[in-house]
Amino acid sequence: MSADIGLLLVCMLGTGFLAQWLAWRVRLPAILFLLLAGLLLGPVAGVLHPDRLLGPLLFPVVSLAVALILFEGSLTLRFGELPGIGRAVRGLVSYGAVMAVFLLGAAAHYLAGLSWEVALLFGALTCVTGPTVIAPMLRTVRPNARIANTLRWEGIVIDPLGALFAVLVFEAIVSHREGHTIGVFLAVIACGMLTGLCLAWLLAFLLRRQMIPEYLHNYGTLVTVLLAFSLSNALSSESGLLAVTVMGIALGNMRGVHIDDILDFKENLTTLLVSGLFILLAARLSWPPPDGVLWSGLAIFLVAQLVVRPLTATVATMGSALGWRERALIAWIAPRGIVAAAVSALFALKLDALGMPGARELVPLVFILIIGTVVLQSATARPLARWLKVAEPDPTGVLVYGADQVARAVAHALADAGFRVIVADEQWADIRDARMEGLATFYGHPATAYAERHLDLTGIGRLLAMSVHRERNALACVYYRQEFGRGRIYRLQGEPPQETHDRVQWGGYLQAPPLFDARMTHERFAECLAAGWSIKTTRLTATFDWPHFIEQYGSDTVLLFGVEEKGALRVASVKRELEPRPGWLVMALVPPEHLRPAV
Repeated sequence: MSADIGLLLVCMLGTGFLAQWLAWRVRLPAILFLLLAGLLLGPVAGVLHPDRLLGPLLFPVVSLAVALILFEGSLTLRFGELPGIGRAVRGLVSYGAVMAVFLLGAAAHYLAGLSWEVALLFGALTCVTGPTVIAPMLRTVRPNARIANTLRWEGIVIDPLGALFAVLVFEAIVSHREGHTIGVFLAVIACGMLTGLCLAWLLAFLLRRQMIPEYLHNYGTLVTVLLAFSLSNALSSESGLLAVTVMGIALGNMRGVHIDDILDFKENLTTLLVSGLFILLAARLSWPPPDGVLWSGLAIFLVAQLVVRPLTATVATMGSALGWRERALIAWIAPRGIVAAAVSALFALKLDALGMPGARELVPLVFILIIGTVVLQSATARPLARWLKVAEPDPTGVLVYGADQVARAVAHALADAGFRVIVADEQWADIRDARMEGLATFYGHPATAYAERHLDLTGIGRLLAMSVHRERNALACVYYRQEFGRGRIYRLQGEPPQETHDRVQWGGYLQAPPLFDARMTHERFAECLAAGWSIKTTRLTATFDWPHFIEQYGSDTVLLFGVEEKGALRVASVKRELEPRPGWLVMALVPPEHLRPAV
């Protein structure tokens, strides 16, 4: 029996991985595929039964997982991002959220026939946008920074507030005592904030004083987060979500606390938790849903998308620094996520035990709204952002670190091919020459705090580390690996034996694929340019393909880049040899006339 349970858990995790991979391939939020996987494994196929699989551990596991997800999201919130969007965020998470609770509750009451108590609980659960769906949607939509920061702050801050709204309504349903409900609300707020702040200070104190070894930072942080959640809930029921959110925001904004490794660990853990949670919760649904629930759920979704969100977003962002185009996109994007799904399942079970009418319809209505908002907004948000002219351009541009003759020659070739190029270097003389030649420049190292504030990476998606300083190249590659991805950073290698000897070769995460071919070093590239070599850009055709190009310019020709017919840039490297095809635009380093073969 235990072997069957273990196999089932492994299959569930494997299904979560496949859903995440498919979402990455088709550029849609993973929640959609995770929910579909849960529905197929649970109510459709009858393979996965979460209540039977985990028993009494189901809801403690769900609660702790949601706490970790909220903490990871709140770690990324920076107060420095609030100027210009603070008013909009405050409106969205305060009176905008309260408006959404009552409007969604009214829709559930009149369209689904729920009692006012359960309808308001539905409104409290679904007034929130989910950080687990906002983040992947923003990566696909790529709106400007003010929109992205506003939606990201709203999604993370409003999640625990939505849970608190749901707690208030739930307490009102079961107690019917307003005074007790207000007392619970004040106790939840006070307990959650104090617990989160105290444990954030304690963890920061231990990290600053180096009282926890570096290899235990992630472990210690994980334990502290779970302790904050459990302790706060023990002191005041349902205050744990607020505690972990406050803890994450406080820790993320403290000076002298290095959280990069902790954040990386939490991001990886969150991906695993989200995958498992959505499959488990979707598998608990019954199919087909109760009579009338599907159509009433679709009607509520249309009201939420076309009436409630535009109205609340318009009112909440009124008077903010956001323009009308930015406000219009914010009024369209409001996907629901993991907290709505998890908390609705928990409260539905409790209300069903109390014999409350409408409790069994609560969860399918919430899931219909989740699926509807994710599907519609994923399909339409990017075209709408482009139509409103608030979308960032596709990240096809190139950041070239280095501004000497070699780097400038490569930058000119890419710029002439239509790519946005920024040349960065700390050497003022080289930057001055690059500016005189008409290249866009940044004076300074691209991995500094100054660059983080002032280097405009709009439309930039690759790094070519071509400086003469080998160590600074490695630093730039490590820094931008997270920004651009491991497969989009390259370096120009140094002169052998510097690069080839094991004693001096960079190891592990410090490495990046060497540019061009194994023989091409910075020194050799500079020598070729000094000897009269040049970068030749040519469009290949069926009658003049790559072999003909080599025949004309010689076998010493070095392929640098290829541009596909659709405009995608391909970089030649030691790890990935290019095979240019007819229709491609190729950029190659070719020898001078006297070194070319006779034709």
